[in-house]
Order: sequence, then structure tokens, then C-alpha cells
Amino acid sequence: MAENYTDPSGNTAQFRAFVDTPEPAAAAPAPSRLPLIAGLAVVAVVVVALVAWVALG
Repeated sequence: MAENYTDPSGNTAQFRAFVDTPEPAAAAPAPSRLPLIAGLAVVAVVVVALVAWVALG
């Protein structure tokens, strides 16, 4: 080990600065995909109904 090695845990000021640092804010949760899926399902039903109406009409 080098002669000039300084143990960071031995420095009270550095330790307090480490402890007092705020944790980074958590990322915002991803928005729900339920409205997108429901919208796509409604569009699919409308398209199938339209194709059936044209084919049978």
C-alpha cells in the first residue's frame, strides 16, 4: 500500500457529506398501456364489423 494512502472512511467530514447527500429521485412510473390496448381493440372490432357488413351486404 502506498505511503500517502488516505482511508476515506477515516475522514469524518467526507463521511458526513456522503451520508447527507440526498438519494436521486426515482424515475416516474411508466404510463399505463391499458387505454392504448382498449382503443386498439375497439378499432379492431369496428374494422371486423365493417368488413363483415360490406361482405354480407
